[in-house]
Amino acid sequence: MDCFAEAEGKRAHDPLYQRGGRAAAATKPATGVPVDDVDRVVDVPGAVVVGAGPSGLAVGAMLGFAGVAYVVLERCGCIASMWRHRTYDRLCLHLPKRFCELPLMPFPTSYPEYPTRDQFLNYLESYARRFAVEPVFRRAVISAEFDGKSWWVYTKEVITAAVGGEQAVLGSTMTVYRSKWLVVATGENAEPVVPEIEGIRRFKGQIMHSSEYRNGDGYTGKRVLVVGCGNSGMEVCLDLSNHNARASMVVRDTVHVLPREMLGRSTFGVSMWLLRWFSVQTVDRLLLLMSRLLIGDTARLGIVRPSLGPLELKAVCGKTPVLDVGTLAKIKSGNIQVLPAIQCFREHGAEFVNGRTEDFDVVILATGYKSNVPYWLKLLVRVRKTGERFLLGERWIPQEVEWMERAERAVCCGVLEAWSLGSVRGRHQHHGGHRAAYVGVIWAMKPCKQATKYFF
Repeated sequence: MDCFAEAEGKRAHDPLYQRGGRAAAATKPATGVPVDDVDRVVDVPGAVVVGAGPSGLAVGAMLGFAGVAYVVLERCGCIASMWRHRTYDRLCLHLPKRFCELPLMPFPTSYPEYPTRDQFLNYLESYARRFAVEPVFRRAVISAEFDGKSWWVYTKEVITAAVGGEQAVLGSTMTVYRSKWLVVATGENAEPVVPEIEGIRRFKGQIMHSSEYRNGDGYTGKRVLVVGCGNSGMEVCLDLSNHNARASMVVRDTVHVLPREMLGRSTFGVSMWLLRWFSVQTVDRLLLLMSRLLIGDTARLGIVRPSLGPLELKAVCGKTPVLDVGTLAKIKSGNIQVLPAIQCFREHGAEFVNGRTEDFDVVILATGYKSNVPYWLKLLVRVRKTGERFLLGERWIPQEVEWMERAERAVCCGVLEAWSLGSVRGRHQHHGGHRAAYVGVIWAMKPCKQATKYFF
């Protein structure tokens, strides 16, 4: 089933589309949310920003700096909820702080080169206070659609109260925000990805996603299988090994592992410096040569590299290379074992594609995250050259893209594209009456001041 047909199928069963039709769509958004269900309508003279993570805070600060009215909507009760509630204790920024700072405010000089999670959260809190970014919390966006003149952003707030020591749901309210511009700043990692693996429900041990993992306390001596070898999977394995757990890691696909630093400088910084003078392919060859000298041949450890280089692979499909912070040394010493893809789970362990079986006490799914934008942003995009259609936010935006939304023919303007490990291209096209921005990652915010001129 192609993405267009899939979207149409979702709409057929989406309660937001059950009422109204083509005639109704002429007078109100195609979401068809009954007017009686709306408790309040708020007209925003500027922009609605969805998400109060680093991207949303940066957009809000820059809009305020430019004198543009805005409102930031956040589904949780705090800023940067992903960083606060879904990350492990040992997490530090994978890139040097100068590449992760938000516009107009550098990190404190007292912070280390790679700030900790708590330091980063403190920085974000200070940033929000300094630029008076005050999100509307506990407003979950359930639908957003352009009606030809304005964006209709439907939000739902669940009202709870403490009853008998538990949080009881008392009701909910729906508020519609209408604005000329919409900025999607929900990031790439809004929802955990939990894969369907044969027999996983038969496993009688503990199963969790890496978003639930905090530290290795309580895992000493336990046999733990980490499924996934991205940055999270690698660091969770390292943390478990440091707490004397018997950690194993599933490496199902090819992956680039690079040292976090090369010759005393960050690998990311070296890459960005080299890209000033050389092509992506040349820089990739240099990075892989240095990695081979510094960390050896990872294929011997069961970690095979992709055919494309790390930067080119990031540009083509958005797959981020792993920056090693000590996991490879644990693998080489035998403290962490590398296993191939899982064939199926058993009651007390798993069978792998090479026929090997192992018993485990705990399984941690470090299988990544996905955007939730396709579930509420009722727009489709189309690749101009190939005609391929997909939901915005479902994957990285290719270079040649145009909007396609049924008869409205609304065309995307000012899209920010994450590119080559975080450098950003801003594109300005104007074919319709609205503008939308898709902001994906924290380090895409540095050109945000320049981006405001595209939108406003």
